[in-house]
Order: sequence, then structure tokens, then C-alpha cells
Amino acid sequence: MELDPAALDIPSRYKLLIGCILPRPIALVSTCASDGSLNLAPFSFFSGLGSNPMTLLFCPANNADGSEKDTLRNCKPVSEGGTGEFVVNVAPFSIIKQVSAAAEPLPFRQSEFDLTGLTPCPSVAVTPPRVAESPVSFECRTLHVLRTSPGAPSGGNVVIGHVLRVHARDDVLNDRLHASADALDLCGRMGGQTYCTTRERFDLPPGIDSLTRTISPARSTPQPFRLDH
Repeated sequence: MELDPAALDIPSRYKLLIGCILPRPIALVSTCASDGSLNLAPFSFFSGLGSNPMTLLFCPANNADGSEKDTLRNCKPVSEGGTGEFVVNVAPFSIIKQVSAAAEPLPFRQSEFDLTGLTPCPSVAVTPPRVAESPVSFECRTLHVLRTSPGAPSGGNVVIGHVLRVHARDDVLNDRLHASADALDLCGRMGGQTYCTTRERFDLPPGIDSLTRTISPARSTPQPFRLDH
């Protein structure tokens, strides 16, 4: 099958992206509006960008009418009318229902913290709070917003953030800054309403040596689960 994205409608393009780019890590992004009201929203188009300086990115698409989502409206640079700050909180299994609930389309300035019951925790270098229940949080200053289709329905936006502080729960990192995947117990997004865990893993060396290795999962895990909505 060969497909021309230009010949597909927007929902079909989106379906292809979320169905074929798997699994996707989840950024639970907390921001503040200019009046201090809090916002919290999950995004699964999310990744690290670089280590010098430490940067990451997430991608909040425009709303169906082409307007900016509240997260982008809040975190875009001050020169563009935003506060220029945000916090990325990772999404463990223990709070995945609340993470999904934070996608509820609330009116601007109505807080998803209140809706989900997640706890805002003061940040150190930025104004938006961290999520207390998240095992790792990245406090970020917005460096740049790349807009692929400004003002268009579902237009893409890439928010690039400079990480100013990292907060990790004591059981997550050892003294060499190696993270425990078991302690994190993170979830990823699959297609549709399906999520997955990171409990089944295997090791491979980089390079040609990987071709001669036998892959044995380190542990078994339940099949990807669905949330009740």
C-alpha cells in the first residue's frame, strides 16, 4: 500500500501517525496562564532533543478551529504573549487514569489539577508547578516554537524547552544517575485509546554485535491495556 498524505483528510493522517509511531512516551505538561491559573495536559508527541544544553520537545497541535491549545497559549515565549515556561512530568502507571483525564477539554483558566486530583508542587526555576505524583519532572524555559501550519486546524507546533532543573524521586536514580525503569514504571501511548507499560525489556549492544545476540525479554508483562473512559 502506498499513500499520499496530501490526498488524505486530516483525521486519516492523524490515525496513521498515532497508529504507526509506537510506543510514544507521554509528557504531562504543566503551565500557568498570565494570571497564574494552572493548566495540565498530556502530549504523546514528545521526546528529548539534546544534552548540550539539555533540551526536550513536545508537540501540541492546534485545535480543530485553528486556535492554540491552552498549553501552547501559556508556554509560548513572552515575546509571543506567553509566559515562556513549562514543566514536563513523566507518566507512570500509578497515575495513568489521571493523565488521561487531564485531556478533558476544559474552558481556559479552569485547572486540570482540580479535575484530576493531581497535586501541584512548587518548582524551583520556573513558575508552573510540578506534579507531585510524577517520579521525574523537567522544569523548562521555552526556547522556540516551530509552527508548521499557523492558524490551521490541527496544525503542528514544536515547543523546544531548555531544561533548567530535573526533579527525580529518590528511588529512581542511583549515584551514577542511572534511572530504574522498574521504579519509573512508565506508560506509553499506542493507537486509539490503547496504552502500554514498559515492563517487558531486553538488552542489545550497539553496532554489529547485536546481530549475533539472542533476544530474551527480561520479564513478562500483561498485554497492552485499555482505560475505561
